Amino acid sequence: MKARNLLLVIGTAMLLSCQSEKKLDNPEVLEKVLISYFDGIKNKDLDKMNAVTSEDFVLFEDGKIWNNDSLYNFLNSLPPYSATFSLSPLKISIDDKIGNLYYINHMDMILNDTIEDNYDWIESATFKKVDGEWKIDFLHSTVKE
Repeated sequence: MKARNLLLVIGTAMLLSCQSEKKLDNPEVLEKVLISYFDGIKNKDLDKMNAVTSEDFVLFEDGKIWNNDSLYNFLNSLPPYSATFSLSPLKISIDDKIGNLYYINHMDMILNDTIEDNYDWIESATFKKVDGEWKIDFLHSTVKE
């Protein structure tokens, strides 16, 4: 009886030790996707924005619900501008299927080559894998006071 129990314990331990550990993606991948999205905003590049977001992407900002098309149309209604985004500090959580992060977004902007302004937002983003690639599926932005 003791030998049988010992074999059962050893067998169970061997099976558990043989299971492969789930490898998590590198959190920096999400940061790169997010930076690419803001590069799309900075350059008014709808294709780039769409490339890093899911088809059901939603942005909550300033009490409005946006998608890439509505944001792109808004950006095109602005006078000529240049913008620089700084994202910090990034807090990232990721597993093999979903990820999220939150951060402070600081933007320096120049409108019409003369008017300088800057903005700060508290933001969070969620990500999901679509066909093996990380995509932003939700972004929430609130003006920082």
